[in-house]
Formats: sequence, C-alpha cells, structure tokens
Amino acid sequence: MPIICEQVRGELKDTPESIINKARRICGLSEALIKDKAIYKTSLDARKQNDIHFVYSVYFSLGNDADEKSFCERKGYKKLRYIQKPEYSPEISSEKRSGRVVIAGFGPCGMFCALALAEQGYKPIVLERGEEIEKRVASVNSFWSGGKLNTESNVQFGEGGAGTFSDGKLTTRINDPLCGYVMERLVEFGAPKEILTKAKPHIGTDKLRGVVKALRERVISLGGEVHFSTALDNIELFDGRIKSVSFKGQTVETAALVLAVGHSARDTFEMLLSKGIFIESKPFSVGARIEHTQESVDRSLYGKLAGNEFLPKGEYQLSYRDSAGRGVYTFCMCPGGCVVAAQSEENTVVTNGMSYFARDGKNANSALVVSVSHADFGQKPLDGVYFAREIEKKAFSMCGKEYAAPALTVGDFLDGTSGLKSNIIPTYSRGLCPADFNMLFPKPVTDMMAQGLRIFSRRMECFGDKSAILTAPETRTSSPVRITRNADMTSVSAKNLYPAGEGAGYAGGIMSAAVDGLKTASEIMKSFSL
Repeated sequence: MPIICEQVRGELKDTPESIINKARRICGLSEALIKDKAIYKTSLDARKQNDIHFVYSVYFSLGNDADEKSFCERKGYKKLRYIQKPEYSPEISSEKRSGRVVIAGFGPCGMFCALALAEQGYKPIVLERGEEIEKRVASVNSFWSGGKLNTESNVQFGEGGAGTFSDGKLTTRINDPLCGYVMERLVEFGAPKEILTKAKPHIGTDKLRGVVKALRERVISLGGEVHFSTALDNIELFDGRIKSVSFKGQTVETAALVLAVGHSARDTFEMLLSKGIFIESKPFSVGARIEHTQESVDRSLYGKLAGNEFLPKGEYQLSYRDSAGRGVYTFCMCPGGCVVAAQSEENTVVTNGMSYFARDGKNANSALVVSVSHADFGQKPLDGVYFAREIEKKAFSMCGKEYAAPALTVGDFLDGTSGLKSNIIPTYSRGLCPADFNMLFPKPVTDMMAQGLRIFSRRMECFGDKSAILTAPETRTSSPVRITRNADMTSVSAKNLYPAGEGAGYAGGIMSAAVDGLKTASEIMKSFSL
C-alpha cells in the first residue's frame, strides 16, 4: 500500500525528477527510506492564463505496509493517502449450471466481461455482429472514401465497439477502484503506459486497435470463442430464464446471456421487446459536431502560452442548463481530430469525432448537444430510437442522398441563414451541404444550441468564432433505452439475462462500460460455475 503525495505544484519546465524530489521534501521523506518512487498522476491547471501549471501526485513505496501506515498517520503534510494496487477477485460459486455463458457484443463491456470469465475457466461464447478489427477498419475506411456502407460492420458495430473509432478517452465520472484495474490491463495489452499517470488519459483510435486484438487473442487462448459477423438472432425463454440463444442457424443451451450490444443495436432492442424483455426509454442528447482549428482552441485556453512545447493539445468541456432543466453541453472533445461518418443504417447520416494518439490534426471538434427526454419523443420503450432515426433520415434526404452531412457555420446558424464560407477546412470525408438546422431538429434543440453557443463564447474565445463549422447530426451520444435490471445485474424479466454496458443504459464511455463488464462477470461467477 504505497504512499501518494498529492497536489504538488509543477512549473511547465519541471522534470519528473525535480517533481519527485519536491514531493519528497514536502512529505519529509528521507531518500534512504524510499524503495520505489514515480509520478502517479499529472493534471494541468489552466484556469488562469497568467498562472498555468501542472499538478502532480507522486508515488512512494517504503517497502513495508506498517512503515507506510505509520508515516501517513504522522502530523505534517495533509495531502497524503494510501492507495491499494487495483485488484479483481471474483467470488466463485460452487453451484453448477449446464449450458454456456454467451456474451452478445465485443465492445469494452463485452471484452472485459469475456476476459474475466475466460480467466476463471468459464470459456464464454462471444457473438459480435461486426467484423474483427482488421476487416472492420477496411470496411470503415472504404465507406469514408465514398464506398458502400456495411450495415453490420461500421463505426458502431465491430470488434472493440464504437469507442474503437474515437479518441479512446479513458476519463470517467464513476469513482470505482476497478478503473485502475482496467487501466493496468489495457497497458498489459499494449496501451501506452502513460495512461496510468495522466489525469485525462486517452489511447487514440490507432493504438486502441492493437489493444483490442491482443485482448481478443487472450480470451481465445483461454478457451473462449469469439464469433465475428455473427449477430444474436433470437432468444428462447422458459420459466423466467433464457433457455437458449440462436445465431447463424445454431441454437446453444444458455447458462447466462450478457447483453453488451452497444447503444446502436436497434434491431436487437426490437427483438428483445418482442420476447417480453422489459425495456424503457431514457433521456439522451442530440445536436452537431462543432469544428474549430486546434490553434484557436489552444489560444482560448492558454492565451500567450499557446504553442508552448510543454503544454498538451487544448481540450475543453462546457455545459449549461436552463431554468426548465434542459441542458446543452460539449461531449467527446477530440483535440487534433476529425469529424467522421458514423451511421449504421442505410439512408441515414450520423456524425462522430475521432483522434489518433498523436492528436496532430489541424482541427479540433466536439459534440455540441442538447438533452432530450420523454417530453420530446414520447413514453413508449423505443420512442427515443425512432426520434433519433427520424433526424438521421432527414439529414440524408437534405443532402442529396449521398451520405453528405448537413452543415453550416456558427455565424449562419445564429443568423438563421445557411452558409459554409469559412477559413476552416472541414474534415468530414463524405462532403457537406449547407442546410437549415431548423428543418432537421425540433425548435427546442436549435434554440438551446444557439443559447449554448452564446454562453460558451463568453467562456472560450473560439466559441465566438462565426466561421466555426457545425456538422450534423450527432445522435448516438448514449443509449436511448434502458434494459432495466435488478441489484444483482440480472434483467427484471429473466433471471439469467444480464443487460450491461452502454446499450443497456448503464454506462457511458470506455471505462464505465469496461467496469460494468467486470461487475457483470462477477455476478455470473457468484451465481454459478460450469
């Protein structure tokens, strides 16, 4: 249980060695007592442009738990704490159950669920409707280059899930010890080691692909099966349990079914509903991607220090909520990234953002989205799905049915006109067409987007740039449904059905989905063994 010395201020030019020595002096630690030391976490404090600096947490090990505990209990520097090495120790039931554990979906939730089960000898069967990463990348690149959309393997579907074509962000709002465990396993499978120490870690879509493949190979080496281009076709229930699942003409007796299908598996939601599985609609958000130059973002955040070699690419997170409770916010900000085509259904347009690990593109983008709820789309289980789909279909029709995206500059949007004259070169590869967003979104959405732009422009200069480009629509921010579950993570409709991750409405991002997958695996192992 090593010692963590927190809130150590560091200037831009400070070296790791100087920061560690500064922390040692602050804590009053003798060099002779230290067995190991390293920077544990790094964050940037850019709240004041005349006082931009780093804030560090530094790790010290004395090699003995009692010595570390005694040291931390002494009076002195208050920002000391213990940390435990993140562990995952599931409880294994002695009760036997026939059948196989089947996992539908091989995104972060399905991957970590499969890994945990495989490492305990459960040999899960994974069904992934999309392709393995190598083929999936080829399918996506072909579509982005003007080719045909593969509705089964795209930005939403395929090995690694939707996060594989993103910035690979590992930030999360959940405060769970398993986050550290997920991080360490990602590094084990090839993620950059720096994700363990950054306050806002990211892997980048390029490096994430190798991590995904390595994790898959581990599951298979332990006896698990991973079937690509294989969707969950059907489920059969008997006496309140999943009796069997069907895929590609096969029917398999099922001990447990994990639904880790992601937020875009709309046909799967329909199938589950038809089988009597309880699903409810939930709030989500819609809007557009806003694209600035990365230089303008850096200048807005860092002022005169923009371009300093010691500063990271600028990133932001902005939000506002009106008196009625409707929110507008930025989401999934991609420094040095691009806007990408992210649809999974024919004759629709969907946008998303993506960055490579280096984040070295000229532009930055993020979602600028507005919350929508039952008051906007209705109370029925799939009303949110149909609401988003209608926006996506409108977008396709507005732009000549060639997968170009509706777009306009911030200035034209705020003025109520349609135009794309800008000094910013857009990155969406399928082309843009000037469009009236009032014809695409409900008025409460466009009104709130406009209000957000005006408010955010007072917080960041780049949001006042009228040549910034809005590319629409962004509709896949989170799942529009929740497959409701009990405290033991089983569906309220079936005792051995485990809705998990983003698609089930219980996670939002790579980290929280992976943690949910681990917890789902724990509940399965606690319930039975094979």
